[in-house]
This record gives sequence, C-alpha cells and structure tokens, in this order.
Amino acid sequence: MQMIKRLLDDNGMEYELFEHEPVYTSEQAAKVRGTDLKGGVKALVFKTGEGKFVMGLVTGDKRIDDKKLAKVVGTKKLNLARPEEVFKITGCEIGSVHPFGNLSRLPTYMDKSILENEKVNFNIGLHHMSMQMAAKDLVKVIKPEICDISAS
Repeated sequence: MQMIKRLLDDNGMEYELFEHEPVYTSEQAAKVRGTDLKGGVKALVFKTGEGKFVMGLVTGDKRIDDKKLAKVVGTKKLNLARPEEVFKITGCEIGSVHPFGNLSRLPTYMDKSILENEKVNFNIGLHHMSMQMAAKDLVKVIKPEICDISAS
C-alpha cells in the first residue's frame, strides 16, 4: 500500500482510501463500498505459455476473455497464474490484487471499458482496503496498453 501511495503522491494524483470489512470478490467489494460493480477494477495475473506473467484489468462486472488477451500479448497459451505465483510476483493474495502492474514490472493490459467510468475503485493489496481515483489518472500512472479484452 505504501508503494502505491508514494507513486500517486509523487505524481500529484488525487485519491481516496477506504477501510472496510474484508472482501474477496468484485461483488462483495462493490456492496461494501456502496458503488456500482461496473466502477470496480479487477486485476488478474496471467501466465503465458512461455512462462512470462502479465496483468489484465477489467471492470468488476466483466470477465477477461483469455483468447483476446493472448492475442494482444502475442502468445498462444494463457492461463490464470496460480495463487502462490500471484503472491510471489505482486505480494498480494488473490482477491486483493491492485491494478498497479508497473510496480511489479508486469506488462499491463487494460480493457477500454474501464475508461467509461469517471472514477474507479479497486483493492490496494489488502482485502480490507480500497482506493478510489479518476480513471484517467489511473491510466497516467500505470501506463497500460488499452485494448478490448473483456468477454462479450
């Protein structure tokens, strides 16, 4: 959490932190935050057939289409990383992964639907802490590749 705050503060970004009961799904997070599911950002870590890791970001109401993401990444095979791999790379447990793939040197791919939100909410590496900030500012600090990776 401190690395995220430092990154945002160093870049002059505005954000709000929220402490709440522990949540493990996008649905639980939206309910406890009192926000729309579409305004949440889900961060998922994938492993390519070549053994490299990438992060995919999608709104809380959608799923990532792994075939679309594989095509964008340029790999034939893509699977969700195992929980222990996610923890080793990000320092986060599944269900609390933050969208700042750049802090873990992960190539990050953001579904374009996230930008339909003025503000977005996401976990910051802890099940009981969330953050809200402008979607455009999130893009500025993580510098993801914007693409169409959500399932129809």
